[in-house]
Amino acid sequence: MHGADPRLVLGLHRSRHHRDILTAALELGVTALDTAAPYLGFRSHLVLAETAADLLPKFTLSTKVGYFPGTEGAEHSLDPGRLRVAVEKAARELGREPDTVLLHNPERSLTGLSPADAHVLLGGACTTLADAARDGLCQNWGVASWDSRLVSVVRVDDLPSPDVFMVRAGFLVGIDLLDDTAALRDVWRAGETWGMSPFGGGHGKVWEEFDPRPFLRPQHGNLSRIQAAFRTAFHLPSASAVAVGTDNPGHLAQLVQALGAEVDTAAVSQYLRALDSHRQN
Repeated sequence: MHGADPRLVLGLHRSRHHRDILTAALELGVTALDTAAPYLGFRSHLVLAETAADLLPKFTLSTKVGYFPGTEGAEHSLDPGRLRVAVEKAARELGREPDTVLLHNPERSLTGLSPADAHVLLGGACTTLADAARDGLCQNWGVASWDSRLVSVVRVDDLPSPDVFMVRAGFLVGIDLLDDTAALRDVWRAGETWGMSPFGGGHGKVWEEFDPRPFLRPQHGNLSRIQAAFRTAFHLPSASAVAVGTDNPGHLAQLVQALGAEVDTAAVSQYLRALDSHRQN
């Protein structure tokens, strides 16, 4: 077995939750697992417990709350009472307390509110998750935001500081979002930054047209463009972990291999300066 490497998080967003991918992850040294209450039609927690109860203690496990079943599909809410119940339900369904509980896309409920109302709503939600961690329902709490620009309009300097800030990462993230993410996590005094969706939701033609391997040092010709894109995503923005979803053990093994590559941070800085210059022009 490979040594455990917490930098790669196996995400279950589009996963079928089969036991074999969890077993393969452990064999590869991937011991971090990320899911959410609404995944797999709001059955993610139950299915994990049914199919892999013996494996779950071997993972550090994060989940997300904020979406709830509604009459017309999933509905979003930052109501403190509903969030507390959701955290308790997650632990009950999983058969264990998650290590980290994240507030799932808070921008969905903040959009359109006045700054004052958004501040109150987000503050109540963050306090609820901080209290859940204090009460032992999880070890850490945090925020997972698909578009942190919509969160950055809220004054957060006096809100509880999240242990984890999970955001989009990689070459497909624009400079505006990267800048807002960096500013928000500094003002919020967030702990760790985790990246997600480093391929923008798929392995599209973008990687046929763009080769990110020059961002590795020395240039690793033995790695694929996908591997290079994944490894560089840890610097766009700077993140201690990146979550990637796959049901293919072979793909997971390739990503684990990519972790051994070194990123040319000077090339990344030059890339960011070029993006900024293009924006200003």
